[in-house]
Amino acid sequence: MPMLADNIFLKIISKDIPAKIVHEDDRCLAFHDIGPKAPVHVLIIPKQVIRTHDGITEEHAPLIGHLHVVAAKIARDLGLADGYRLVINCGDRGGQTVPHLHLHLMGGRDFTWPPG
Repeated sequence: MPMLADNIFLKIISKDIPAKIVHEDDRCLAFHDIGPKAPVHVLIIPKQVIRTHDGITEEHAPLIGHLHVVAAKIARDLGLADGYRLVINCGDRGGQTVPHLHLHLMGGRDFTWPPG
């Protein structure tokens, strides 16, 4: 996994790299994924750096809850009432490619279980 200095999400948060933003507030930013895996694929990232899901502590509980509230709002706003998937990858073996906690909100198609 790249070092935090190479974190593309920090560059998106600072607006050094453009993104198609669907939500922003003082705690998080959400934008369309540039390599979507579904017709709707939005990434929801905290502005606070948390490297992986494994780095979450009790102190982060309000922030993590906020990310989920934002995900539900975005899903409603984007017309995903018939269902969607929310994914958090953790670490290299979990498929995480950016060292910054993020939620994948995906919808607009049927999903199978278990995921690949």
